[in-house]
Order: sequence, then C-alpha cells, then structure tokens
Amino acid sequence: MKNISLKLDDEIFADTEKITSELKLARNRYINEAINIYNLYNERRLLKKQLRKESFATASDSLEVLAEFERLIDED
Repeated sequence: MKNISLKLDDEIFADTEKITSELKLARNRYINEAINIYNLYNERRLLKKQLRKESFATASDSLEVLAEFERLIDED
C-alpha cells in the first residue's frame, strides 16, 4: 500500500465522517472504495470516447463496403 497526504474540503470531510460512522467502516477503506469506483467510472468514459473515435474513423469504410454489397445484390 502507498501512503498519501490528502486534503479534503471541510464539507466533504464532515460528510465522509458521518457516513463512515453510520456504516461502521474505516475512513481509509471508504476512501479506497470511493476512488476505485471513480476509477472504474472514468475507465469506462475513456473507453467510450476511444470507441466513438474509432467508430467514426471506420464509418466511411463501412459505407463503402455496404455500397459494394448493394451493387453485388443488384447485379443478381
């Protein structure tokens, strides 16, 4: 494990203390889980962005292939 120094806004700290107290969960565990969830969320956002970029990059090729298939069907 790595040690870090973390500065939280007073309101965020107060909310965290209240929640961890009610959940009977260590503050460290709570923050680790929160960061893990946020990392998963951002990984999905980045993947979505990458897939959209790649989809746009291949869109014109896909349309060309579709047009070629339509020409082949029309010839039959």
